[in-house]
This record gives sequence, C-alpha cells and structure tokens, in this order.
Amino acid sequence: MPDWDERYRRGEQAPKEPTPLLRSAVEHLSPGRALDLACGTGRHSIFLAERAWNVTAVDSSRIAIAILQQRASESGVAIDARVADLELGEFQIQPDAFDLICVFYYLQRDLFPVIRAGVKPGGRVVAAIHLNDGKPEARPSNPAFLLGPGELREFFRDWEIEHYREGASEEESHHHDTAFLIGRKPVTGSSTN
Repeated sequence: MPDWDERYRRGEQAPKEPTPLLRSAVEHLSPGRALDLACGTGRHSIFLAERAWNVTAVDSSRIAIAILQQRASESGVAIDARVADLELGEFQIQPDAFDLICVFYYLQRDLFPVIRAGVKPGGRVVAAIHLNDGKPEARPSNPAFLLGPGELREFFRDWEIEHYREGASEEESHHHDTAFLIGRKPVTGSSTN
C-alpha cells in the first residue's frame, strides 16, 4: 500500500501514545495473547508488550511495520510483527486464539465474524472506529470505511458490553466522530462466534 507507506515515511499517522480506551480496557486484566489489527506503527502493540502481553501485530504497510520493529527494539520488547493485507486474507485469525483483539481506526466489516471467533471465551475486543458523521472534510472520505450509528455495538450485541460510546474522538488527529467499544466474549452459550 504505497499511499500508507508514504504517509508513514512522512511521519503521518504515527502517534506513540495508546488510546485512553485501550489503557482503560487492560488496566485490570492479566496479560495474555493480544492481536493488534491494522496496527500502524505499533503504539498499541508496544503499550501491551510493555505490560507483558504476548502481542501479534499486523499491518499491510512495510514502512509501518519497520517503524514498529524499531520502536519495539528501543523499548526492549518483543512483538510478532507481520506485514499482511487483511483485505486479501493474508493473515488468518485462528478461532479462540486471543485474549484480546484490538481494532483501532480500521473498518473491514467482513472481519468482524472472524474477530469474534478469534477471541477466547472471556476475552475482549477493544475497538475505536470512525462513524459516518457527515463531515466531508475529514478522512476517510469513502463512506464504506465509516460505521453507521450503532453498527459497532450491533456486531457485538450478544457479548457483554463493558463500554460503549459514540461521539467525538479522544485524539486530535481524528476528525470524525468515533464508536468506542470494549466487549467481553461470553464464557458459555452458543452464540459466541
């Protein structure tokens, strides 16, 4: 993805601090296996690895993964960082494989069933995804990459919703309203995938 590679080369989309949502989500959790989808330069991956999580990070940008690997090395943490295009299915999420899956500012609707299946019972999904708020000046301009109101919550309607909010982003660099979710996969029951 040359467009994203170029943005990362210029230092765009490369904040270092994790979102407050992720900090809140893992504050009282025991570390386990985490997956950071569309991880960019790895701010969430590094944050988790520094707290003893075993992290797999995936992004289609080689530049972003190179920056992540450099940052992880500087921080003294190990991260399984992979270059893979999620839209092309180059990374497979195995069922019941992760205690935590993170999805920040990336929307690929056909991934949600796989994400749900990839979380272990009792595990969590933490997501912050832009909403279609009618702001034409904000990126992404393609409405296919923006959630409708209530759509994120609906994807996890049968899970325990520990936190849900729609509204202004917590980060200055994001101009669209955002849906924020922390969902816990039920430990028992037949509708967990």
